Amino acid sequence: MSALIWEPVEPPRRAPLQGQRVLLRPVDAAADAEPFFAATHPPAAEEDIWRYMFDGPYGSAAEMKEAMEWAEGVDDPLFFTIVRSADERPLGRAAYMRIEPGHGVIEIGGILFAPELQRTAAATEAIYLLARHAFDELGYRRFEWKCDALNEASRRAAARFGFTYEGTFRQHMVIKGRNRDTAWFAITDEEWPGIRAGFETWLAPENFDGAGKQRRRLEDCRN
Repeated sequence: MSALIWEPVEPPRRAPLQGQRVLLRPVDAAADAEPFFAATHPPAAEEDIWRYMFDGPYGSAAEMKEAMEWAEGVDDPLFFTIVRSADERPLGRAAYMRIEPGHGVIEIGGILFAPELQRTAAATEAIYLLARHAFDELGYRRFEWKCDALNEASRRAAARFGFTYEGTFRQHMVIKGRNRDTAWFAITDEEWPGIRAGFETWLAPENFDGAGKQRRRLEDCRN
């Protein structure tokens, strides 16, 4: 096996990632808690969207604000609030976590999209921005996605975004009083150029009709 030419990379910084449809910015508990609570709890959202999260659902915006204040002060996980560009409303969150600059490995997790953001081009762009920053700007070798093995929606999303399923860690965690088997997915730096091209083709304005409906699926753009 040939030697690997490799130098450790830098960890991600608490800085915004700007797209066309969304802005990912560092968590601001004072500004984000109330609107994000409203977007992710009844009546705007079913509490079931929190089923596979490590946290939530929250009893109040004040309770969510306490959790966000914690997130403001830690670097791993490094949380971002996902703000829709059109109206600057906080409608999602995501985090870099289990960050290993020495090995060039980084995970995306803690992902929660409010119903308004789910299944939209803006949601896809948010994932693209995080992957592009990790690979193209920071130089990571491996971008991971992990989820509860029972979370079929997350597994489908990982496959749609181009992650490869690598296996399931049985009895990996105890979350909210129950066992969690964890499904592992990843994209490597060798795979990223093709996946990046698929994202960019899919996100291009010409891929959407006048009603905002996609002309080609992301998987077809990548393939």
